[in-house]
Amino acid sequence: MRNLICLAACLSGAVAADLSKLPPAAARPVDFTRDVQPIFEASCWTCHGAKKQESGFRLDDRAATLQGGDHGRVILPGKSAESILIHAVARLHDELKMPKKGEPLTAEQVGVLRAWIDQGAKMPEKMTGGKDPADHWAFKAPVKAKLPVISKSVISNQSRTGGPLITDALITDYSSPIDRFILARLQKENLKPSPAADKTTLLRRLSLDLTGLPPTPQEVDAFLADKSKDAYAKQADRLLASPHHGERWARHWLDAARYADSDGYEKDMSREMWPYRDYVINSFNRDLPYNQFLIEQLAGDQLPNAKQDQIVATGFLRNSMVNMEGAIDPEQFRM
Repeated sequence: MRNLICLAACLSGAVAADLSKLPPAAARPVDFTRDVQPIFEASCWTCHGAKKQESGFRLDDRAATLQGGDHGRVILPGKSAESILIHAVARLHDELKMPKKGEPLTAEQVGVLRAWIDQGAKMPEKMTGGKDPADHWAFKAPVKAKLPVISKSVISNQSRTGGPLITDALITDYSSPIDRFILARLQKENLKPSPAADKTTLLRRLSLDLTGLPPTPQEVDAFLADKSKDAYAKQADRLLASPHHGERWARHWLDAARYADSDGYEKDMSREMWPYRDYVINSFNRDLPYNQFLIEQLAGDQLPNAKQDQIVATGFLRNSMVNMEGAIDPEQFRM
């Protein structure tokens, strides 16, 4: 339906249509939302929907649909055999075969559209093709989930779990909100939590997670000697204060930002991008707020009295691959 220039010719009879080739209309009441909209959504709205209206024609708005496009009316309610939409999807004309891309409509689908038009071409005033982009999770404000209720009932299935699943002691021990979610799922699956790891294992896990480095023997000894209730929390604070924390966690952002020390194409020349890398590491280590982290990378040079590191942050915009072969257009890669 992209090129409707021939519509005027079709309507005027300059291009004869063999109506005997039309599939018959469906012999049942047709519901637009159930029967017609899925066809439009799959085959028509890409070119004639809310985002794009080739030849001035759209099929997601009732008034616009019945009005037609740049070359007149395409749908004649009550007259499917005379409607250019049906001629197009049934491919009666060599000049007008729709959809231009993708599989042609089946005879059954054409019959549904014929029945819909013959029954008055009724449709809602407005429609939304596919999922609303605003409904994407990234645009929704986070909502704090309710903590699951952990049942204190004892589930004794000795063969599967080797003992009671939920006890008062476990309810007390697993007081972290995350632990409660895990415990609730274990309870649902009729599974028993693993025993608590020893302190050396806990410190090793924590160290590898926060810094990517194992604890030293001296750090292990200090943790084992600390009998205070907040011994683990103190270790977490120590590791978060380590410069290695930024090095460990900056890697994820640098991967997403496609950071590299070379151009990437055939020549793969080296480039000095390390100041941007250091900016990301330092941002993690000083716990820069996420919104400020994004602002500085997208427009740090536009901030009032921008500091050097805020300007360096815009290296985010220059991480793409750069081709240095002959006959390339440098402006293309600058843009």
